[in-house]
Amino acid sequence: MIEVYIDGASKGNPGPSGAGVFIKGIKEPVFLSIPLESMSNHEAEFHALLIALEYCVKNDLSMVSFRTDSKIVEQSIDKEYSKNEIFIPLLEKSLLLINQLDLFFIKWIPSNLNKVADELARKAIK
Repeated sequence: MIEVYIDGASKGNPGPSGAGVFIKGIKEPVFLSIPLESMSNHEAEFHALLIALEYCVKNDLSMVSFRTDSKIVEQSIDKEYSKNEIFIPLLEKSLLLINQLDLFFIKWIPSNLNKVADELARKAIK
């Protein structure tokens, strides 16, 4: 199973942000560090999810297990629901991408187990 670790970071809340994605379980591990516009940390977490999902769909990685230290992202995906109006379009786009995968899991992990994605997200902040 391919493991995908995601994290978002913001300098300020809102502030300049970045997304980090670390994918392992394939021939060559993938390290993505993507600068984002000014947004909240939670929005950056959703954008990291979207970036990772888009990468998986584009590269035919169809059986994936995602890891995130964001309980909001994990719970929103599991429940397919968000009360926050800002997250709703991000959630909807995520669910459309997830439906293109053969097998998808998402699991919350503590921050200390998500260090690579965290470093990539922080590196991406402008």
